[in-house]
Amino acid sequence: MKLIIQIPCLDEEKTLPETLRDLPREVPGFDSVEWLVIDDGSTDRTVEVAVANGVDHIVRLTNNKGLANGFQAGLDAALKLGADVIVNTDADNQYYGGDIPKLVEPIIAGRADMVVGDRQVMTIEHFSPLKKSLQRLGSWVVRQASETTVPDTTSGFRAYNREAALQLSVVSKYTYTLETIIQAGKMTVAIDHVPIRTNAKTRESRLFKSMWQYVRRNMVSIFRIYSMYEPLRVFMTLAIILGLFALAVWTRFLVAYIDGTGAGHVQSLILGAVLFNAAVVLAALGIIGDLLSGQRIMLQRTFERVRRLELHAEIPPSHYEPGATPESRPPTTGANASGESHTEEREKVQL
Repeated sequence: MKLIIQIPCLDEEKTLPETLRDLPREVPGFDSVEWLVIDDGSTDRTVEVAVANGVDHIVRLTNNKGLANGFQAGLDAALKLGADVIVNTDADNQYYGGDIPKLVEPIIAGRADMVVGDRQVMTIEHFSPLKKSLQRLGSWVVRQASETTVPDTTSGFRAYNREAALQLSVVSKYTYTLETIIQAGKMTVAIDHVPIRTNAKTRESRLFKSMWQYVRRNMVSIFRIYSMYEPLRVFMTLAIILGLFALAVWTRFLVAYIDGTGAGHVQSLILGAVLFNAAVVLAALGIIGDLLSGQRIMLQRTFERVRRLELHAEIPPSHYEPGATPESRPPTTGANASGESHTEEREKVQL
């Protein structure tokens, strides 16, 4: 059994060594543990720092393609490198590497195909009350859309077994966290979650410049992803709402017409007709979207089969570069197999 820990990176030469320091080299249930860094067009010494700190594999993208594309490139490379389980973590040292054995345990035990680390956001000190509330609300919305029970849907600390990784296909350019949960829920992938710890904040997020930009982007992403998987439900719901408004406006005109004042309410008749036409268009979009959704499912299954054929043909990963050799790795100073850290800096870990 091989475990590969992948880390998408963009200009992370300062925080990457600290992140790697706590990653385990031995995890119960696995014969080998390897590290993979996805360099998403960094302009600093991220790759050199990664190799110097013992990273086994490098995927160097030619330019900045975004977090979601970097995550997908990492999954594809990890599968072709023979991973049975893939763990994804962030390069900003947000997540405590010593919790990886806990993260993969449900997969080893056969209870889950995908496990999401629960940061227990209400206990994170550097999260403002507003951010905590928005995180809770956003996670609730995603749970409803995905029909799962994941409490922390934006957590990037997660594990996938080989079958789950083969099925996932990220199309969003912004983030993979929400889409993969909704996609996994719709594909009936077995999802579990475990509580994990986080480290002290090292830098501001690069995904968004403000809280409201984060909220806006996530709202758009949730609507877009859910519409992709449930177009008939989304557009038919909107069509029914507009149809009810049209009916209300027509009722107003009908009442006025019965009272003999209908001539003064012709605008209600026109508005009702416009709303009804809009409802019909939305209903038609729902039907068309549902047909396209069926085609998308077929394409996704085809993509999965292509992946399996590539693995069988032993096609090498794209943009791949070998990292450090076992002989050139620095001495391990990170977490041991039990998840206990050997560094004194674990006093920063938030329980």
